[in-house]
Amino acid sequence: MARSIKKGPFVEESLLTKIRALNSANERRVFKTWSRSSTITPEFVGHTIAVHNGNKFVPVYVSENMVGHKLGEFAPTRLFRGHTTKVAADAKAALEGAVPPAEKEKK
Repeated sequence: MARSIKKGPFVEESLLTKIRALNSANERRVFKTWSRSSTITPEFVGHTIAVHNGNKFVPVYVSENMVGHKLGEFAPTRLFRGHTTKVAADAKAALEGAVPPAEKEKK
């Protein structure tokens, strides 16, 4: 369910003050934030924000396409190592000393 229009987007107040201070000084500096739920507003464009993913800070360069999205969308919290393949299963079976499934089918 989307947030009410009359409430406006959620942006953590401390994050907004940092962005406004950097914009007024024409500075581009990386700063850390734990506020993954803050919505990206047009003021954020051009800044690099280090967003915490639960383990480390992931640098996120904000572009115009990101406006309206949340900061946490661009700092993944989980590492996907991929699904296992038939080659990997055969190699694992060979290490265990079993006959690989590919050779069983040939007999």
